[in-house]
Amino acid sequence: MSNIKLLNESCLDQDVDVIVNATNRYLAPGAGVCGAIFRRAGYVELSTACNKYELPLLDGDVVITPAYRLTNAKYIIHAVGPNFAYTPDAFDKLFEAYYNSLELLVENNLHSIAFPLISAGLFGGELENPAAESTKQCIKAYNEITKKYKNYEINVIICAYLEQEYIEAEKVYNEQ
Repeated sequence: MSNIKLLNESCLDQDVDVIVNATNRYLAPGAGVCGAIFRRAGYVELSTACNKYELPLLDGDVVITPAYRLTNAKYIIHAVGPNFAYTPDAFDKLFEAYYNSLELLVENNLHSIAFPLISAGLFGGELENPAAESTKQCIKAYNEITKKYKNYEINVIICAYLEQEYIEAEKVYNEQ
């Protein structure tokens, strides 16, 4: 049976098939969770794998790489969330980043995935509540994918790392 849960923890600390990297269009190591993933997985190995893709990716695109040195996951899905500072109405692209990640999970016969709040940090731009919007789009994507794959078990963990993000995400999560 599929399920979705919200935690006030890092996605990097979850024992799952896939950890999601909220990345940029060039799959370059950045700050926040992206930088932490590159450091733990192995900068050289992960950069080499990412550089095999035709870049730049578009908002909503996802690609998969091995998890390399991460012992608690098999793969990393790199999801490009929109930068709301430049595209303030790109809610559909945020949804696509979550949905396409879940679609790639199923395509690779995997079942568990841990998401950070995509586009809720630096890419949140001027959104009033980026953590809530990100949570809303993740739940929407989860609901659509589990309808599409009714007999396929999908376990989603939404990880709100900062306490204030968790408080805002929890409001949306509790409404589902």
